[in-house]
Amino acid sequence: MSINKKTIEDIDVKNKKVLVRCDFNVPQDDDGNITDDKRIVESLKTIKYLIDNNAKIILCSHLGRPKGEFNEKYSLKPIAKRLSELLNIKVKMATDVIGENAKKLVSELNDGEVMLLENVRFHKEEEENDLIFAKELANFAEIYVNDAFGTAHRAHASTAGVANYLPAVAGYLIEKEIDILGGVLDNPQRPFVAILGGKKVSDKIGVIENLINKADSIIIGGGMAYTFFKAQGFEIGKSICEEDRLELAKELLEKANSKNVKILLPVDIVCTNEISENGNAITVEANNIPADFIGVDIGEKTIEVFAHELEKAKTIMWNGPMGVFEIDKFAKGTNAIARVLANLDAITIIGGGDSASAIEKCGLADKMTHISTGGGASLEYIEGKVLPGIECLNNK
Repeated sequence: MSINKKTIEDIDVKNKKVLVRCDFNVPQDDDGNITDDKRIVESLKTIKYLIDNNAKIILCSHLGRPKGEFNEKYSLKPIAKRLSELLNIKVKMATDVIGENAKKLVSELNDGEVMLLENVRFHKEEEENDLIFAKELANFAEIYVNDAFGTAHRAHASTAGVANYLPAVAGYLIEKEIDILGGVLDNPQRPFVAILGGKKVSDKIGVIENLINKADSIIIGGGMAYTFFKAQGFEIGKSICEEDRLELAKELLEKANSKNVKILLPVDIVCTNEISENGNAITVEANNIPADFIGVDIGEKTIEVFAHELEKAKTIMWNGPMGVFEIDKFAKGTNAIARVLANLDAITIIGGGDSASAIEKCGLADKMTHISTGGGASLEYIEGKVLPGIECLNNK
């Protein structure tokens, strides 16, 4: 593990009560059916290891944003049901987090059995990283395992606070994420190309600055491209633009240039008079968007330029879509880039969030080397930030 933290294999878990923080924040339909169980599946390796070692396993997670109060809509009951199916054993579900029912189930747990606490965010103390609440959670167990990479960038009671009271180690998923992301950042096979999209430059400033020191070229698409265009004096119509970041965009372009890192921006743009399936879509040169139009995707020429750059790459990291991919009409650029990556003989790392959704939507997930389970966490890691949920774990 690149970060020199203890993992689940560095500690004796046999016959011990083990509290595992998972990331079961999965999408559901209006009837509470799980529509994508990838995050649950990714947690199985750690849970099975603990079952095989006769640990008494207490799982916890958040789901959605219940704002610190009990809300049936955000109950983890569907997760317990799906976990039971995947593990082929009954996962017991507590009706509370640190209340009487949870305490009763913990006291009755036998070796090799698994239980799940209710949504930790039903307590406002979770997001406040309240140490009294963290200690109540820690009292259930003798060992803490963090395997929730998706929330590793949050200093919450169940992701960081409990590590104050228990030996704390990483599960297999966190180990895998850090190995892969860390490996790409520390020692990539070259050429290393980063693709950055999404709406805002401000979300990705640190990422761009860090990647200028690591990548051979950086492809920029999505809404953030228009801030770079305007910084160069282009006409961008009504496209999204962060006026307060124009100077910074100029500086980033100059910095990349001084370090011989190629920054590729779109050469043509699909734009529309309204962001909907009914909008009138036209393709124009990147420096010539009509005054009352909004840029929503990259054009055919840009797809070719970007594809040409990607075909030379040995390592590719992608974070953020190329346009408003939620609307099929404006998803062509994002889908085309996904197809290019799927056909390459290169290491392809997808940084979670919208990029992961886009890849899943295209049905190309199995063609990628790695799809991160944490959008925000992977971004902060790529940026070089300390992730509290990993920092709190015991050193080797």
